[in-house]
Amino acid sequence: MTGKLLLQLDGTRLLLANHAPDTFPFLADPAHGRARTALHATLARLLFQADTPAKFRAFVAPQTAALVGMAAASRGGSDPGALRAAVPAAAVAGLMRDLRGIAAATNSRRTYGLLFDWLHPAHTPALRAALAAWAPDPAVCVPALKFYSEFVLNKAQRLTFDASSPNGILLFREVGAALVAFAAPALASPLPADAYGGRYKGIWVCLQALTRALSGNYVNFAVFELYGDRALADALDAALRLALSIPLADVLAHKKVAKAYFGLLDVLAHGHAPALAARDGPTFAAAVAALDAGLKCADASVSSQCAAAVDSLAGFYFRGAAADPPHPAAGALAAHLAAAPTLFPGLLATLFDVALFDDCPNQWSLSRPMLSLVLVNEGVYEALTARLVDAQPASERPRLAAALAKLMDGVARSLEPKNRDKFTQNLTLVRHEIRAKP
Repeated sequence: MTGKLLLQLDGTRLLLANHAPDTFPFLADPAHGRARTALHATLARLLFQADTPAKFRAFVAPQTAALVGMAAASRGGSDPGALRAAVPAAAVAGLMRDLRGIAAATNSRRTYGLLFDWLHPAHTPALRAALAAWAPDPAVCVPALKFYSEFVLNKAQRLTFDASSPNGILLFREVGAALVAFAAPALASPLPADAYGGRYKGIWVCLQALTRALSGNYVNFAVFELYGDRALADALDAALRLALSIPLADVLAHKKVAKAYFGLLDVLAHGHAPALAARDGPTFAAAVAALDAGLKCADASVSSQCAAAVDSLAGFYFRGAAADPPHPAAGALAAHLAAAPTLFPGLLATLFDVALFDDCPNQWSLSRPMLSLVLVNEGVYEALTARLVDAQPASERPRLAAALAKLMDGVARSLEPKNRDKFTQNLTLVRHEIRAKP
């Protein structure tokens, strides 16, 4: 009701009709970028109180003019270099902040539809051209990537398309193309002195955008393989190259980078394990090594993401290998594990150390992948428990061995929910016995 009352004020109407930098000079100052996004988000929320597409088109007229000018400068989006020469970088960054604010204000299927129909397909080539032209420049590419990250976020189920609509697929293709357009120039440029501000920030926003698109539940990804469309494969290739270009120590040193990095691995392991298994050996080994390091992270949200990713990957391998016939991707995983036989056992050893001996607040989350890893490494499990016992002082070995012997009591060789819960209960009891004073 407050929003509807505000819409009746002359001042509000004036703001909705005049919100460009020529009216408010502070918008042109890059130092006020966040305020520019907040202003357009606020005005758009007020505008969306009125169910009128014509009013929306009138509201975004300044942004439409800027997008048309960018398209003309880049020859329809085919020449990013010409765009960079003709349009100031600050103007593009400001436009991206405007678009992000407007996208953030859409919280329903109706309002998001207004935004999507306005941008696609008329203006998306200009957006991609801008990202490709300024990919190495964080002042432009970060606001652009944050817009894409907001654009693909399915909050409040606003991205709900009709059953016969191709819009979900088209939206993913757009974000995938934007990611590819950013990746190649960004990776080709030298690492700046300010690694986070100059490179890593753009990468983590890029990974966040892809993660949101993959987990938005508005795309049937099998369509891409069925029709030979490379959009998904190219986006995953670019994302993994971007992610693995960051040294693991730098990933763990920056909280936002770590959350985006491991969030992507979690989504890939959960919904796209075959695509992850199809990577080459060094890429797959690097991803597993990153998960192993993430399990030891002090940030519980990061270690929980890594545990979920490990559980999905090991569970997929266990079910795929047991299927008749075996899943082809399980064979690819088996080849990776044969080439690097310490990958999964190393994860299991890390989980035992953290879950049994560390003071972790997310012990339940860390316990979930352990059964999956035990079932795919049954021989290793026996050797691992024996090694854990031998690593303790002689006086503690009998008590630890007795406790570990109870871990598999009543646990079957399956990943059914009840069986997993039984294993988690046993692990909790074993942990209490180990940590109890004799």
